[in-house]
Amino acid sequence: MRIYLAGPLGFSEAGRAFHEGVIKPRIEALGHVVLDPWRLNDPVEIAAVASLSYGPEKRDRWRELNTTIGRTNTEAIDACDIVFAVLDGTDVDSGTAAEIGYAYARGKQILGYRNDFRLAADNDGATVNLQVEYFILRSGGLIISTAADIEAALARLCATTR
Repeated sequence: MRIYLAGPLGFSEAGRAFHEGVIKPRIEALGHVVLDPWRLNDPVEIAAVASLSYGPEKRDRWRELNTTIGRTNTEAIDACDIVFAVLDGTDVDSGTAAEIGYAYARGKQILGYRNDFRLAADNDGATVNLQVEYFILRSGGLIISTAADIEAALARLCATTR
């Protein structure tokens, strides 16, 4: 299966270490192809734009690059079979929530991963934002709470992927 990795882990050194050292290897070890948005876009180009001094040039370069990144990630979601979405944080990352909504609308199954013990739901009946959780569960997906659950969860989803 082709699995798109949605989540904010690439924004920090600690997050990248978990993304690269735990999540990606576990999924790849199961024989799946990982579509990693943190690797689909040119990190050299991103670093070059990020290093520009504040001002109109940086803003304009970000606008161009944002369009490229958005298009690339959209194409990867279209090409995937399953979306694996990291839901950690006091609220689900807005980009991740958008990717979940888009994936749901495109008929993709979504596997949510939330290991964060902080409360992040709208009420006692939800794990995260109720709309995000609705899209995940209605996609035929589920939400897991440990990396050790990835193998069994993906096996279940792969058995039912449309």
